[in-house]
Amino acid sequence: MPPRVSWKVDRRIVLGGLGASLAAPALGRTPFVIDGAGRQVPIPARVGRVFPAGPPAAIMLYTLAPDLLIGWPRANRPDEREFLLPDIGSRPEVGRITGRGNTANLELVLALSPDLILDVGSTRRTFAELADRVQGQTGIPYALLDGRFDATAGSFITLGQLTGREDRARRLAAWCDETMKTLLTRIETVPSERRPRVYYARGPRGLETGLAGSINVETVEFLGAVNVARDGVGGGLAQVSLEQVLAWNPEVIITIDQTFAANVRSDPAWRGVRAVVDGRVHLSPKLPFGWVDFPPSVNRMAGLWWLAKILYPALVPEDIRSLTRDFYTLFYHVTPSDAQIDRVLAGRD
Repeated sequence: MPPRVSWKVDRRIVLGGLGASLAAPALGRTPFVIDGAGRQVPIPARVGRVFPAGPPAAIMLYTLAPDLLIGWPRANRPDEREFLLPDIGSRPEVGRITGRGNTANLELVLALSPDLILDVGSTRRTFAELADRVQGQTGIPYALLDGRFDATAGSFITLGQLTGREDRARRLAAWCDETMKTLLTRIETVPSERRPRVYYARGPRGLETGLAGSINVETVEFLGAVNVARDGVGGGLAQVSLEQVLAWNPEVIITIDQTFAANVRSDPAWRGVRAVVDGRVHLSPKLPFGWVDFPPSVNRMAGLWWLAKILYPALVPEDIRSLTRDFYTLFYHVTPSDAQIDRVLAGRD
């Protein structure tokens, strides 16, 4: 468990009311839950099989109740399965209903006979209408949970109610809640003018980034760092020029691309960037799932500690190896060896 913080912390910072829901006595199961989009979703009488609409849903379900996962939107590679329960990590590819490259048609979904369809992500009207349409056409309850980073704990609680795994859901939610509160409490002591200026680099050339408010940089912004791409419009991913990065001159670069991380320090074009000069280019871990945004699910909770140690090293004395081992044991149901932790923290496949 992460270090506990005083209950004097203003809980409105993270998920107002979550603490009350974690502490509330059980009132008995109701016939429905209100999902992240405000929809009334019936609770199945029995949940033994769940179809994940996309990768974030598959990961959240796996961490809570791996036995319920019918399959994965994309089959896991061998290096990813190494950090998952063998019989679950190797379950088949079933495609996806939502997001880029949606491949699962309703006939396939029905053939798999799920008791529940789960989506975790945007709760915008488009996705809520899709959930209503699929639920209406299949007769299978379809829950749309809020995929925003600071809603992770609350989404666990709702998923626990839907699947009858309330106790474990509360445990995972409490871990997330305490982690966020612990780090936010420490960061509050850092004046705004001393918050690090960060560039998030994607792609082999490092010229794709997440604009302010993008789900791709949620954890960076959650930790109070200044996203140098904050002036962009749209809050998604965007291509930028090297000249723009030079003008931003970030103090820290976070990347998920091995090629970029391996080459940026020797690339003359990047030598004028402060983060490169100071040796503060960091390759994010990605096994079995990315620690920053790939995909954006509960896997980012491990990345929160990693990012906090990079951005505020004096405020985060915890051992990242121990934190990694504890997170993987609790959330991924496996305890990695020292050699495996070395591989994870190196950020390579």
